[in-house]
Amino acid sequence: MNPNTDNITFIGMPGAGKSTVGVVLAKVLGYRFLDTDLKIQEQTGKRLHELIEEYGNEGFLELENKVNAQITASRTVIATGGSAVYGKEAMEHLREISTVIYLKLPSEQLYTRLGDLNERGVVIKSGQTLLGLMEERCPLYEKYAHLTIDTGKMELKEIVDAVLSKLRK
Repeated sequence: MNPNTDNITFIGMPGAGKSTVGVVLAKVLGYRFLDTDLKIQEQTGKRLHELIEEYGNEGFLELENKVNAQITASRTVIATGGSAVYGKEAMEHLREISTVIYLKLPSEQLYTRLGDLNERGVVIKSGQTLLGLMEERCPLYEKYAHLTIDTGKMELKEIVDAVLSKLRK
């Protein structure tokens, strides 16, 4: 493993804390912060759930992959959408330009944090449960991550400290 620490990319389930941890980490490091969900919304002028309604899951994933594969960044903390790992080109690109960190959170905590998945703009198949979504995505998070941090029992500061500690190793 020879990750690029010029940028740091967070991957993980919706509600895992990618944006929250990312903003704090960017401040600590003096880096920029980029939320790929917001980038997609800026480029399209639509919210995520509107894009999913309009283009369907597959169409949204194609759009997300395209936007993420074109990210150019330097000294930036990048928080991806939970479905970013479906985009092979985007994930390979992010692995080249950054250290990819998987923020792993137990399902019980995700249930508490997430609320309405559709309102949040989560790509989920009709009838699929959160647990089913986790079973589908977790192997992808593990495949693309340079580092994994199990955030289950950690407070925000502890997660940021753990990220900094792992990056220094």
